[in-house]
Amino acid sequence: MRVSHVEFLVEEPSMEAFLRALMPRCLPAGWTFEVHSFQGKGDLLGKLHARLRAYAQWLPASWRIVVLVDRDNDDCRLLKRRLESAAIAAGLHTRSTAAADAWQVVNRMAIEELEAWYFGDWQAVVAAFPRASTAVAGKAAYRDPDAIRGGTWEAFERTMRQSGYFRTGLRKIEAATAIGAHLDPERNRSKSFARFRDAVTELGS
Repeated sequence: MRVSHVEFLVEEPSMEAFLRALMPRCLPAGWTFEVHSFQGKGDLLGKLHARLRAYAQWLPASWRIVVLVDRDNDDCRLLKRRLESAAIAAGLHTRSTAAADAWQVVNRMAIEELEAWYFGDWQAVVAAFPRASTAVAGKAAYRDPDAIRGGTWEAFERTMRQSGYFRTGLRKIEAATAIGAHLDPERNRSKSFARFRDAVTELGS
């Protein structure tokens, strides 16, 4: 059965806002989606098995679940293993362990945080915030969005302050909504975003 609906489980409201702005331009016409945010990564991880077990009782064949968390400073492999284990223990098939047309859950990470994906498509940032410097994308420190040192949200906030935005602190939901509305999935240079994008694109193939 072809997919018609996607459930996104994310760790915080800023990622929810980002996906609500982005997904209508990524999913095929006629598809529906819902985004469920938690009160941080610890809350999502703590409740994930129970949430997935509940899904397993009634999940329609045409639905898929995407679990999306920030890597932060965690070991990628250990975090991915924890996410995979939660799904398997709940009785669901993951993209990593099931046949291509039989999986129900895919686990993805933003490395290290959502803001890295903004650096991956700086044109979208400038479209959303026109005073943002167009030179940022060419700076060596930001060329690999997944390797920015010192925290990506801190780097994003600092860069935006230099352009006159968010002088009293980064308003994450506002930024996520504005940038998500302009971000071009095919243009984004973040490798972790590309893995997320490809998993979503695969749903419609």
